[in-house]
Amino acid sequence: ISYVASCPCLSDRHKFPNFFRTIPSDIYQAKAMAWLAIRFHWTWIGAVVANNDYGLTAVQIFQEEIQGKGLCLAFVETLSYDNTITDIKRAAHTIQVSAARVILIFARYTDVGRMFMELAKNNVTDRQFLASEAWSTRDDFFQNPALSKVASGVLGVAIRSSSIAGFENYLKSLHPSHRPDDKFLREFWEKEFGCSAGVTQSHATSMSRQNSDLPPCSGSESLEAMQHVFTDASELREAYNVYLAVYAAAHALHSLLSCPDRDSPPRNNSSICSSTKHIKPEELMQHLNKVNFTTPQGEMFYFQGADIPAKYDLVNWQNTPEGSLKSVLIGRVDGFDLHLNESAIQWITGSNQVPVSECSQSCPPGTRKATRKGEPVCCFDCIQCAEGEISNKSGSSQCERCPSEFWSNPERTACIPRELDFLSFNETLGITLTTVAVSGVMVTTAVFVVFLRYRHTPVVRANNSELSFLLLVSLKLCFLCSLVFIGRPTVWACQFQQAAFGISFVLCVSCLQVKTIVVLAAFRSARPGAEALIRWFGPNQQRGSVCILTCIQVIICIIWLSVSPPEPRHELGFKGSK
Repeated sequence: ISYVASCPCLSDRHKFPNFFRTIPSDIYQAKAMAWLAIRFHWTWIGAVVANNDYGLTAVQIFQEEIQGKGLCLAFVETLSYDNTITDIKRAAHTIQVSAARVILIFARYTDVGRMFMELAKNNVTDRQFLASEAWSTRDDFFQNPALSKVASGVLGVAIRSSSIAGFENYLKSLHPSHRPDDKFLREFWEKEFGCSAGVTQSHATSMSRQNSDLPPCSGSESLEAMQHVFTDASELREAYNVYLAVYAAAHALHSLLSCPDRDSPPRNNSSICSSTKHIKPEELMQHLNKVNFTTPQGEMFYFQGADIPAKYDLVNWQNTPEGSLKSVLIGRVDGFDLHLNESAIQWITGSNQVPVSECSQSCPPGTRKATRKGEPVCCFDCIQCAEGEISNKSGSSQCERCPSEFWSNPERTACIPRELDFLSFNETLGITLTTVAVSGVMVTTAVFVVFLRYRHTPVVRANNSELSFLLLVSLKLCFLCSLVFIGRPTVWACQFQQAAFGISFVLCVSCLQVKTIVVLAAFRSARPGAEALIRWFGPNQQRGSVCILTCIQVIICIIWLSVSPPEPRHELGFKGSK
């Protein structure tokens, strides 16, 4: 049962059927870091990873998680064990020249420390780093003032922490006199108190030979009042994983050795029982797979295959008044849930303002993204939406077409009702047409008055005065009908203008046709048989012909208005129509 082996490969039960662990797979911390990037809208991210399964698998999972979310990796630099110095300098230079302001690091803490030193030497102090659990809680960085400007604001995923009841008191009660064979405790005691920790004559003699320059301890030394990382049990991480592993084994053994029906034969799907003298590995394996208990801290613990449910701490490196750094818990990862206190985060800028890391600035409302050829989707240009299309939010990849009754405003940010566009009397064209129509009416009226004034003269009478008057009236009506086509369309106007103009026009043409026939008959009056032609096309026949032709048009208009009357309709098909 491992407490630190986090390689995703160990989850394969076919290759490692006897393996368990109390630390989550690295897959989950890579996903957690991707969730952070998505949450803070960091679309252009750099990555520096170890050139091994730990780093390469993590960056692959990170890429898979951000796929389709609008996030891209600006670069991926690898750090090899056999060429570390060169790789670190290359990675530091890439970070310095890249536009990415957020850098993801999956690497050993020693390599991270060297890279931070290189960045500090180049005065690169405005990058926001995302840390993996391999270095997110290392105290080595906190005590180095040279790294405070570079490493301030680091946001990292850490092995979840917890406390163990009574463990700190146990550590502080340790004394070499109680554990004379504990070499580590003796060395620790001599380093911290500066005295020889020999507690028996044999031990004192042995230690005096090794540390003859140290005075013997007085016996009053104690760890009770000492503030040391060794005695700090407030945030146990790897130690807590060891604690869980021991508890898991203990519960499995307890379940194995305390079967209520030990003497009865095993049934289907029942646990195998054993005795303390004959414990078989496969029996313990079966009980480990079924371990399910609640720790004294209130945590439910069980295995899912080789793994446990993913749980991490989210930590933030913040500046202290003394100028050093400290790690502050700002959230947790519980399975697929991210719990984060954003107001508690101190970013690299020293404020609560979230850093921005993007290849191209987000397109404002009224524009859309246009991907640059040969570049990642995160690098784009902003193009204004076409007429009749809008985008009402930042970062739109497409513009939305306005409904048919609406049109885009000048900023292309909202759809507004279309402006009703029609030929009005105030427009130039409307004024021109009205002038022409009125002029035509006036000229026709003037001619009508002249003909009326001289209706008894031979010239007027010879010109068939009745048809002439009727023709002038029809022409006047045609000119007047054109005025109905100008102005705001209404149902009445649509029906009247079509029918009135049609009838007036037919009346005018009928008069012209009859007058033309009369003229032809007059020219042929000298020919033999012309009298019959004139007799069959006399004044009564002339009036009847005009009346019949006009009535036909009136009937057609009545039928048309009854069956399919015209009505105003919005014409939305014109390009650029508002």
